[in-house]
Amino acid sequence: MPLVTIALPVRNAGERVDRVARSVLGQDHPDLEFLICDNASDDDTADRCRALADRDYRVTYHRHPENIGILPNFMSASRLASGEYFRWVSDDDVLEPTLVSRSLEVFGKDERLVLVTSQTSYTSDEGVVSTSPYTDEGLGSDDPLTRFKAMLRLLNSSHLLIDPLYGLIRRDVLVSLPRRNMLREDEVMATKLALAGPWGHVGEVLAHRHWKTEKPGVLARRLGVPSWTAHFATTLECLEIYRWVSDPRNTPELSDEQRRRACAAVRATWARRERRVAEHRARKLARLATGRDTR
Repeated sequence: MPLVTIALPVRNAGERVDRVARSVLGQDHPDLEFLICDNASDDDTADRCRALADRDYRVTYHRHPENIGILPNFMSASRLASGEYFRWVSDDDVLEPTLVSRSLEVFGKDERLVLVTSQTSYTSDEGVVSTSPYTDEGLGSDDPLTRFKAMLRLLNSSHLLIDPLYGLIRRDVLVSLPRRNMLREDEVMATKLALAGPWGHVGEVLAHRHWKTEKPGVLARRLGVPSWTAHFATTLECLEIYRWVSDPRNTPELSDEQRRRACAAVRATWARRERRVAEHRARKLARLATGRDTR
C-alpha cells in the first residue's frame, strides 16, 4: 500500500477545516497522510488544526510564521509531504471515500502514468451544481506532443471536464517541475505535467468543488502579482508555456520537429483566445451602442 498525501494549503478557513478533514480522513485507503499547511492564519484555524493532529495520527500540521503567499504555500505542501502520491484539496472541497483507492487502481494498471484525474462536480456561487464527463484519450498517449496538444485544447474548453492540479500525482514528478507566481499559473503547470508523462482518468464523480469566479484584477491582488498583468493574462500565459516547451533542456522528450509543432500549437492557442476576446468586446460594444446592455 503506497503512502498517499492529501495536502490542505489553508489560511483563515475556520470551521471549514473540520468538514474537509472529515472528507479526507474518511478515505478507504489505509496508508494516508493529511498534511495541513497553514499560511499564518489569524483566526481559530490553527487551534482547529492542532486539535485534529492531536486526535488523529494521520494529520500533520505545519504553520508558516508569516503569510508567504498562495502559490508558495501550495508548493511548500508538495515539498513537506511524505507520500509517494500527492493530491491538493481546498478547504471547501468534499471527497468521496473511494477517491484515493480508485485513483490508485488506475495507477496500478499502467506504470507509465504520472497523474490520475477524476470527474468532479462544481457548485457555482449561485448554488448550481454542474459536471461534465471527460472522454478525450489524448492525455493518455505515449506521444508527448499528442498530450501537449490535448492539454492546450482543454485550456480552451469547459473547466468542468478535468482539473489536473486536483488529481492524484506522483510526487517526485510534481516537485521536479518549477512554478512561477503569475495569473493562470495552474494552466501553465498543467501543460508541464502533460509533457511529463501520460495521464489516467476515473470517469466517476469522486470530488466536489466550489467554483468561484473572480475578476483577473482581484485574483492578481490575492496572488501578489502586478495588477497590470491582469490585462495581458492570455499573452503572458502563452509566453510562459512557449518558453518552457521551446527549450530542449525542459522538454528532452520532444524531437526538434515535435518542439517546432508544439510551439506552433501555442501560437495558435494564443491567436484563438485573443480572437475570442476581441469578438466578445465587439459584441459588448454593439450592445452598448444599441442601448441593450443594462450592466
